[in-house]
Amino acid sequence: MMMALQSQNAEVVVVGAGSAGLYAALTTAREGARTVLVSQAALATTASYWAQGGIAAALGPDDSPELHAQDTIDAGRQLGRESAVRVLVDDSPAAVQDLLALGVDFDRDGDGALALGLEGGHSRRRVVHAGGSATGRRVTRQLSARVAEHPSITVVEHASAKSLIVEDGRCVGVEVAIGDQPLTIPARAVVLATGGSAALWARSTNPPAAIGSGLTMAHHAGAQLADLEFLQFHPTALLSPSRNQGFLITEAIRGEGAKLLDRSGERFIDELAPRDEVAAAVERRITGDDGSPPSPVFLDMRKIDPLLFPNVYTKIEEAGLNPRTEPIPVAPAAHYSMGGIVTDLEARTNVPGLLAVGECACTGLHGANRLASNSLAECAVFGRRAALAALTEPALSDPLRTQILGGDAQVVEHIEDPDPAATRRLLWECAGIERSAEKLGQLAGSANPLVRLIGAASLVREETRGAHHRSDFPAKDDKLDFRHFVFGPDDSPNAERWD
Repeated sequence: MMMALQSQNAEVVVVGAGSAGLYAALTTAREGARTVLVSQAALATTASYWAQGGIAAALGPDDSPELHAQDTIDAGRQLGRESAVRVLVDDSPAAVQDLLALGVDFDRDGDGALALGLEGGHSRRRVVHAGGSATGRRVTRQLSARVAEHPSITVVEHASAKSLIVEDGRCVGVEVAIGDQPLTIPARAVVLATGGSAALWARSTNPPAAIGSGLTMAHHAGAQLADLEFLQFHPTALLSPSRNQGFLITEAIRGEGAKLLDRSGERFIDELAPRDEVAAAVERRITGDDGSPPSPVFLDMRKIDPLLFPNVYTKIEEAGLNPRTEPIPVAPAAHYSMGGIVTDLEARTNVPGLLAVGECACTGLHGANRLASNSLAECAVFGRRAALAALTEPALSDPLRTQILGGDAQVVEHIEDPDPAATRRLLWECAGIERSAEKLGQLAGSANPLVRLIGAASLVREETRGAHHRSDFPAKDDKLDFRHFVFGPDDSPNAERWD
């Protein structure tokens, strides 16, 4: 319901209107709770909107949750949290069915059954799409429409969350700004669904707002962060001298047979290997670090039916290229943050009343490398869990609401980045696909507190694992299997083993 905010009536506030936030808000509302959804932009313009991958779920007759779990654990490189993996693979088929019931029109095959696609790292066809590579768009549009019409949801658009409100160690609300106008929203629980931090890097597939603001805000309120060294680079982002630089060319196109070629037209990598392997191979071929002469890399889509991926072909053509007749220049770009705000399997953080879901959260599900199309499944599966857990938090008393609205509760401020452009250049240079202690050490001088933590996490993990490549430590260290580096209030990384 688009209406003037009556903040004193909110039970749960959800910050972020991507798939995770939308699904969490709908879940609380369907449980009868008065919910406020805070969106930094208009609905259906978030990172989820641009997601071209699908939703992974074991739906085929030759598939099973066990196979999905094994693929997820293998992609995570002995770092994935098995209990979180089990939750995802067991619950994702039901999440797909619920999205269907909510009106998401997933693609069908000639017999009317859900069409299942194959993507890198998957041993079975298990990825459902909506409109080919427009899945994120279709899902967020439909969920946004449901949210906008729900009488128990108040949507606050063009609003930025600035600070969390903490009273006696418990999160009891959030401070937001609509332009220059501050707004206080008390609630029994705050669910952060603010997305990741990939836009902190100079070349990124993400919208500009994906700079980890939710992580910074939560950490300043006392929440733990973990796995910040693991940033997934998508191997096939468009290189263009004109428009759409960094536009993601979905992995599903490689699943349908598109090939990666060097200058001589030779293949040099299995296109459906896990993303960390493909991205590293592409970058090494571009730089010549694989021992061959430096070469641009191209994606050959000439044998792919353009009708399967109409929005991808449109974006490429807008850049002045013709994927029907020529291979397209590509390069890796920062794409997805595996690390984030530490949560349990119900999305709770270590701060009572504060929950996190989606890319801003870290359950340990993805380990060192996210398996393709597990992220949208995570948004629904853990979005539901976050919503239900939020409703178990104690209701705010009327005196406490009055205290919060009167400005008497503690507002936890956090520091804004004074030079975002410099930060993007610094992270790309010092924490790109190939890293070293010499370069990572430069991050300690960043004015951005999240960048300093990314640098510290990347320095302490002295190995190469998944999406984290150290040129000075090129091998995996078995002693670090299942070890997560967690930052508490003292900003020092502590190694923890999660079940």
